[in-house]
Amino acid sequence: MVQSVAAQVIKGKVIDAKTDEPVIMANVVIKGTSLGTSTDLDGNFSLDAKKTAFPLRILVSFIGYQELEVEVKSPEQELTIRLREDSEMLEAVDIIEQRLSKKQRESALTVEALDGRAIRETPAPNFYEALGNLKGVDLTSASIGFKIINTRGFNSTSPVRSLQLIDGVDNQAPGLNFSLGNFLGANELDITTVDIIAGASTAFYGPGAFNGVISMTTKDPFLYQGLSFSQKVGERALSETAVRYAESFKLFSDSRDDFAFKINLFYLRADDWEADNYDPVDDSKVDRTNPGRYDAVNVYGDESLASNNERESFEDVKFNNRPGLGIFYRPGYQEVDLVDYDTRNFKGNINLAYRTDNDLRFDYTLNYGTGTTVYQGENRFSLKGIQFMQNIVEVSKQDKFFVRAYATVEDAGQSYDAVLTAFKMNDAVLGDEATWNQTYSSAWSGAPFRFANAFQNAANFNVASPSFDSAFYANEYQDILREYNELLSNFHDSLLGIIAGGRPLPGSAAYDSIFNDVTSRTFTDGGSRFYDRSALYHIMGEYKFEAFDGNMRVGGNFRLYRPNSRGNIFDEVIPSSIKTDSVGNVISQEYRQISNSEFGFYYGAEKFFLGEVLKASFTLRMDKNQNFDYLFSPAASLVYNLGANHTFRGSLGRAIRNPTLQDQYLRYDVGRAVLLGNINGYDSLITFDSFDYYRSQENLDRDNLDFFNVAPIEPERVTTAEIGYRGTWFKRVFVDFNYFHSWYTSFIGFQFGLDPRFDPTFRDRIRSLSAYRVAANAEGLVTTQGFNAGVNYYLDDHLSLSGNYSYNSIDLTPKSNFITKTFYQEELDKSSSEDPIVPAFNTPKHKYNLSFSGRDYKPWKGKDHSLGFAVTYKWIQGFTFEGSPQFTGFINTYDLVDAQVSYAVKPWHSTFKLGASNILNNKVFQVYGGPRVGRLAYFSVLVELD
Repeated sequence: MVQSVAAQVIKGKVIDAKTDEPVIMANVVIKGTSLGTSTDLDGNFSLDAKKTAFPLRILVSFIGYQELEVEVKSPEQELTIRLREDSEMLEAVDIIEQRLSKKQRESALTVEALDGRAIRETPAPNFYEALGNLKGVDLTSASIGFKIINTRGFNSTSPVRSLQLIDGVDNQAPGLNFSLGNFLGANELDITTVDIIAGASTAFYGPGAFNGVISMTTKDPFLYQGLSFSQKVGERALSETAVRYAESFKLFSDSRDDFAFKINLFYLRADDWEADNYDPVDDSKVDRTNPGRYDAVNVYGDESLASNNERESFEDVKFNNRPGLGIFYRPGYQEVDLVDYDTRNFKGNINLAYRTDNDLRFDYTLNYGTGTTVYQGENRFSLKGIQFMQNIVEVSKQDKFFVRAYATVEDAGQSYDAVLTAFKMNDAVLGDEATWNQTYSSAWSGAPFRFANAFQNAANFNVASPSFDSAFYANEYQDILREYNELLSNFHDSLLGIIAGGRPLPGSAAYDSIFNDVTSRTFTDGGSRFYDRSALYHIMGEYKFEAFDGNMRVGGNFRLYRPNSRGNIFDEVIPSSIKTDSVGNVISQEYRQISNSEFGFYYGAEKFFLGEVLKASFTLRMDKNQNFDYLFSPAASLVYNLGANHTFRGSLGRAIRNPTLQDQYLRYDVGRAVLLGNINGYDSLITFDSFDYYRSQENLDRDNLDFFNVAPIEPERVTTAEIGYRGTWFKRVFVDFNYFHSWYTSFIGFQFGLDPRFDPTFRDRIRSLSAYRVAANAEGLVTTQGFNAGVNYYLDDHLSLSGNYSYNSIDLTPKSNFITKTFYQEELDKSSSEDPIVPAFNTPKHKYNLSFSGRDYKPWKGKDHSLGFAVTYKWIQGFTFEGSPQFTGFINTYDLVDAQVSYAVKPWHSTFKLGASNILNNKVFQVYGGPRVGRLAYFSVLVELD
């Protein structure tokens, strides 16, 4: 019997019959009608049959494949349609079209994509590292377990200007306000696509999407079922195990599966890269040859923070009898003795999904991650037993609406600050630095050692002689220091052995005792372990509809942050509650509960003109944080299709970035400085340069000090203009390029200053001093610009060559032109090279990638086996990395080669892969203060059972 159906929807998936990969943008048409649609980036389609009677027939086609006619008996029938290649047609079609995601085709912004096939073919050890091969994308490796993706500059290990989403859910750590890379992210077996949307994306994604979005889409358990397993082993004792299992079945429905679930498990173990840079820090006043030692990059506790260890002035040498003492440093502890390099990472995920007959869908997801690794932020941190949990609920109807709510909580576990650990250990044994410096300098000249006299006798000069004047000091004395450098080094070594002889060395029971004591106590208890059990709560929704011949959507969100660090990270201690003992040790204190909420609403519209030749889009978003005013983010774009093979795009948009929790509430002592949030502003700080001048004068005078104030932090704003082109030439060449220019106002960076406390009796004498790094806004205009270009050449159906180039630059003193004079005159007038803001751009001006790859070679006739390979060369120009007061320096130019070969045996449902990142073992620094990253060779086995 023929069934007449009104407004019934046919759903299914189109895949490649050989590879099981989704076929993107395949055409699906009801035979004999004009009703049709196309598949999405997962190969899925949804087609409204309207009043067409069942059974009916659909035609499924795509360039390079044989057209297939399929009978559909009822709308409840679930379809998996396998298209076979048309070998004759493949010789003539543009195979490039098969590799573009829907977002790449339609977006006015720059979108870089990595699909399931590209993930399997990458020579990088995992999909997250493979993102670094995309154009305009910067990858930072602070350790094996901690890698960060950024776009368009500001390549920080704390990526607060970009947003990372997994199925639309922000996976940031609540207390840090940014994602910990993929350490707490998705299982590679569960990834279908990763889209990187570069540029200001605030309108739809919120204030966190200031410079871009990393959007991961995982596999739907209704569509991707069965068991998948992978095992990877490699150098540095690498062992990575991943499992995915998904299944669907009928629960309440008789016509189709209405319940599905998936389970993901992942475990990684490796010996991490060691941070062993023992060169002097970049701004060091001395080099390796300094007899009194030096401040090394990855040695902590040797920093010169007090002001009484510089004894090289003429006055000190002559009148205080300090010849040969010079600048000296306390001994420190190497990072390799302070952190746990045994990286471990476990991630688990459970998703339960139920759908009704009218396609209303309910999802519950639990994400959990834990592990141990090394994280670099303001300092180097040993993350031990850190835990991260998300609970997510969602109600949705595809292409119509969704409501999503989630809660994210974290627990720092036994994590601690490695740099602060060394400071605390030194203080426990040697006393505070200022006292130790005084003891050291007195012992240099005094009895019984009298190194100052021994030096004078050996070099045959006398500081007490009238001939030792300022001219002699500036000339002959400097020659003497160079000539007797080895003798002075021996004197300093001898004195250090005397003054610090009782200092415990790594490996000793005494060292372990002090180390365990310091790392077991939190910051507020005088230790280096940090306490963080912060949480965030988020709810959002979106509704799509058609109006005025266009597609519309409206949405909104609300977020609540609940930081909880007990004063270890945030300014939570109530000063009036502090109780101390007779010597000043804190006995007890109370904490305030910080809460920070924000909400936003958006509207978006898009409409096609001239058929589908021109697409115009407009969005408007409003955001409100409890501490700041209402802010609006408008954006407009055009996409113009010139025929089937050429697309031009342009956009102009504004984005805002609310100050993070740390920008607002931080209070954290990293040793060199106290890092401060700035919700209320700071008064009467002094500049470092004026303090250096003040203390260099024979008579101290506070009038020589330059005082300044820091205004309270406010949201950052950016306006970005972008143009781009993507197109196909000669059927096998794909070209994509874009240029952008951004204008930042109220740019959020940092200001450094000193907080002096003057002696109440002697008004010009500073009794004590604290160094601060304060979150602050630039007063002037800051601009960035960049250009990205990529070319893919498909030599045939198997071989391809590709390359991409990226240019990025920042200008803290932009020149006057029509745009800046018209829209930013006030900020332009304030722009100055004297602006103290530290931008932390951390991005190479030039970089490029070159790749050569092959796929689907059939080495054996009559066997369903295939061979693939890929080789990638990367070149990155050197740049200044401004990480923190502890870690700021220059990263040298470097290059890397990654390579892999894979072999798939379809009857076994298995793929074998042998590869290596940095195959030439060119050990390089990617972040200042981080490890030398060398080769990581690996072998993996992937098994996929339907």
